[in-house]
Amino acid sequence: MNTLQIVEDIKLIKDGTILMPQGFKASGVHAGLRYSKKDVGIIFTETPASAAAVYTRNLVQAAPIDVTKESIAATGKLHGIVVNSACANACTGEQGMNDANEMRKLAAKKFGLEDHAFAVASTGVIGEYMKMEKVKEGIEALLPENTPEAAEAFGSSILTTDIVTKSCGYETLIDGKTVKMGGAAKGSGMIHPNMATMLGFITTDAAIEPGDLQLALSSITNDTFNQITVDGDCSTNDMVLVLANGKANNEPLTPAHNQWSIFLELLKQTSENLAKQIAKDGEGATKLIEVNVHGMQTKQDSQMMAKTIVGSNLVKTAAFGADANWGRIIAAMGRSGVTFQPDQTTIAFGDIVVLENGEPVQFSEEEAKAYLENESIIIHVFLKDGQETGTAWGCDLTYDYVKINGSYRS
Repeated sequence: MNTLQIVEDIKLIKDGTILMPQGFKASGVHAGLRYSKKDVGIIFTETPASAAAVYTRNLVQAAPIDVTKESIAATGKLHGIVVNSACANACTGEQGMNDANEMRKLAAKKFGLEDHAFAVASTGVIGEYMKMEKVKEGIEALLPENTPEAAEAFGSSILTTDIVTKSCGYETLIDGKTVKMGGAAKGSGMIHPNMATMLGFITTDAAIEPGDLQLALSSITNDTFNQITVDGDCSTNDMVLVLANGKANNEPLTPAHNQWSIFLELLKQTSENLAKQIAKDGEGATKLIEVNVHGMQTKQDSQMMAKTIVGSNLVKTAAFGADANWGRIIAAMGRSGVTFQPDQTTIAFGDIVVLENGEPVQFSEEEAKAYLENESIIIHVFLKDGQETGTAWGCDLTYDYVKINGSYRS
């Protein structure tokens, strides 16, 4: 099956959510960790789900990550995840570990399950202790349901400085069975993944064993979540967690399955959708920037260059001001750590070529400005060093970014 056919076989579902796959429920409540917004949430499946996760590469990792790793290592299966916002529970020592374990225990007890049946995630301010009495009250108040309102409540409960909730849903056919996949995410600032300040949760009713699910997730992360950047900072906390409860009743997916590539594409499209929503919702952002680098010797080089460009503060501010300053782009390329031939470089904003084979070309400043005023901007870089292409996503840098981060704790 060719790549185009695989892509066409996957259908984006309008208003799709984390609860679109069979067997999943969710809830979100206000427990008082934040002033008024929802701050404790849960995803739950009665049928134990194969679990896979990727985590921040920051050497400083929050207590919930250690607890989640322990839960997944126990059996490879989870019944769900309990999440809080407002407090990252990072750099909190032994008390932080106790609190993360207590969150897991409270969620498990609520459903009569063993502690390791749940993962834990937290997001918010680093270096503050959890208000566990409020967390306990929040977990007790959670009433998981499978409704659009429940999906939205969960999505709201995980936000920090995000402006909007982020969700998506897809479906495809595997073994003649309809397999669905849904996602929810948060992330607005301190996004430079590998992983970063983001939480991504993906559910699917596909049947797949934990090891194969981990293989699938690990194989697509570098092309999706790890290719977004907002401000170049890498957080202590965050993760992408995938749960697969097998309710679709397909033959268990493995790399030897003749439709393995369809499942990989399903997971990739879901992940890319969430990643782009995170990049677009950067703190104070007004525009989504996509950078495509064509013609490198390796994919890794093309991805590194694309991410360097989209992460450049000078490129980001030019995008905010709708300034077609291509000099900032080639300057970012030059410090990307990737070897290329500047005199064979072509740069374009959308279809508007501004540099061709290393030499400036005449273009309409008015047309370029009009293009750069769009909410979504695509920058193309064409090189002649190979056949590989890489893509990265980010956002513009605005006055509001400074305002938001200057008063993050207040």
